[in-house]
Amino acid sequence: MGEIQIKDISKAFDQTQVLNNIDLDIPDGSFTIILGPSGCGKSTLLRILSGLETSDGGEIWISGKDVTHAEPKDRQVAMVFQNYALYPHMTAFKNVEYSLKIKKVPKEERRKKVMEALHTVELEDQYKKLPGQMSGGQRQRVALARAIVKNPEVFLMDEPLSNLDAKLRNQMRHSILNLHKKLGTTFVYVTHDQTEAMTMGDNIILLNEGNIVQQGTPKEMYTNPNHVFVAGFIGNPPANILKTYFGYVSIRPEDIRVKTDTEKTSAYVIGGTVNVFEPMGSDILYDVTTDIGRLLVKTDNQWQETPDTLTLEIPKDKILYYNSSGERIYEPSKEKKMFAESMRKASMGEK
Repeated sequence: MGEIQIKDISKAFDQTQVLNNIDLDIPDGSFTIILGPSGCGKSTLLRILSGLETSDGGEIWISGKDVTHAEPKDRQVAMVFQNYALYPHMTAFKNVEYSLKIKKVPKEERRKKVMEALHTVELEDQYKKLPGQMSGGQRQRVALARAIVKNPEVFLMDEPLSNLDAKLRNQMRHSILNLHKKLGTTFVYVTHDQTEAMTMGDNIILLNEGNIVQQGTPKEMYTNPNHVFVAGFIGNPPANILKTYFGYVSIRPEDIRVKTDTEKTSAYVIGGTVNVFEPMGSDILYDVTTDIGRLLVKTDNQWQETPDTLTLEIPKDKILYYNSSGERIYEPSKEKKMFAESMRKASMGEK
């Protein structure tokens, strides 16, 4: 129940190819995030899953059934949109009830199901209110209740929090996670926000230009990116990407240390000029120009006066290597030597 198989799905609009032969398995009961920059094809893929858009080729299977050509109502999915899509003249109760009424569910059964759904999203005391009388977060929870009442095998969510302010987004993230825990149903959630992806998903699919770049757990995506695009997209802030003779290296801002003593270290040591610094409560983010390039450095905030220059330590085991196509090099012995030489020259002030 709720397992999704996407087989060789392609889609083009006019001459623009949006999805390229997508093959994907989404486990039953997972909280799967489809992540990527604007225009990468993630919303199109979700609309194809829901039946709101047709593909140019391939198959969609849900719960072991081929639903490629099935109508949206026959797919056992419920969609939650970023603009809520509520009827403004209907109360919260009537918005949630509407699909049951269309199916001619008996009145008493409808009332019971609607109030249970509103209770699940903690809105049973708001059932008489119109959408215009509710906050953005409450309206989004009405939209969730409307999806819940359909008892779907799969919930599809298209950037449902993008219209909310930062505080409400945090609250709604918790609400949606609690809902997933209560229902145990498959959630497929589209977002361009990698913070949402890392905090909510147990299965992340990163798309770029209509292709799957990597699929894995948040830990896998963060610690073991298979492509330079993944390293440069995942993380808050994402990894520093430096161009090299052989391709690229990535270094996470939180792995770079500010050197404060004169003791020798096995890490690479390099000086730099501070361009900008951003205190972020317990952390501080430095933007530093060095001889190997511009680096973001994220470290503990000691609330001290920020100097104009910093000496940085870059642990050798925290550097990841990629070829000129951006693909990960997993045994980079030659590349390590080349990068070590560039670091030696930079630390000596050589070009």
